Amino acid sequence: MTGSESPAEPPKNNHNNSTTTPPRDVGHVVLSNRVFYCCMAIIGGAYVILILAMLLADAWFVIEKTVDAASVSSSPWKAMFYDNPVVTALADRKIQYSIWLSLVSCTLSAILSIIAAVPIGYLLSRHNFPGKRLLDAILDIPIVLPPLVVGLSLLILFQFFPFSLLARDVVYQVPAVVLAQFSVACAFAVRTMKSTFDHIDPRCEQVAVALGSSRSQAFGMVVLPEATHGMITAFTLAWARSLGEFGPLLIFAGATRLKTEVLSTTVFLEMNVGNIEAAVAVSLIMVAAAVTVLVITRIWGTRETLL
Repeated sequence: MTGSESPAEPPKNNHNNSTTTPPRDVGHVVLSNRVFYCCMAIIGGAYVILILAMLLADAWFVIEKTVDAASVSSSPWKAMFYDNPVVTALADRKIQYSIWLSLVSCTLSAILSIIAAVPIGYLLSRHNFPGKRLLDAILDIPIVLPPLVVGLSLLILFQFFPFSLLARDVVYQVPAVVLAQFSVACAFAVRTMKSTFDHIDPRCEQVAVALGSSRSQAFGMVVLPEATHGMITAFTLAWARSLGEFGPLLIFAGATRLKTEVLSTTVFLEMNVGNIEAAVAVSLIMVAAAVTVLVITRIWGTRETLL
């Protein structure tokens, strides 16, 4: 290199220029983001609007019938309180029995679902064993099967030994209501509990075992308290699923008045006799019961979080 020659200038680094987003591109990104979120909001909002529209349609139907009853009554205000479809339905002894049986059977079904879902969800989440994938697939069968098929399968099952020994006391009796609800609701509870245990750090349990605790002690004192919120969610889901169950109940338990009639079958029976007002009123009662349970569990869960 001679003295007149200057050292070669390093090539200009155009990397920054290539990565710097021009103002025009920033505007496009902002516009694209707005379009993206608008599409997401429209699609999600359409489903929310559909749910609210269905509930409002039921409520409007009841209000319309109440106003019609009040308009032909000599005491309109009294008629609005005592002649509306909901009060009329609540005063019906058959519907009172279906409400009582629904509350009892749904609660029993949800409790049984939790008792079965906790160990199954824990084993699927924490351990690998032969046939795990097959077991996982079997647990999804009640979710994907048509509800009528679940009821028919239960009915056929109780024709074979040893279940046939209990058929007289179960089939088309109150225990059939609980068993039919449990058969479907438990699958949803298992999925919830498996997801719950998947999100619990296993290191705390391993530390407890390393410090001398047995597996059952580590499960009961470390894992189970951490899974409280998941159990509440699983209970709520199983309870709500049991409340809305219809197909298995119709096939396996029947829809006998004052015997195996629950709220979902009441809607069916009232529709069959053309009493649409009572069917809609019972539907609103089911909505109110489901919302009440949901609110109670949410409040309980929030309180546990604060504590």
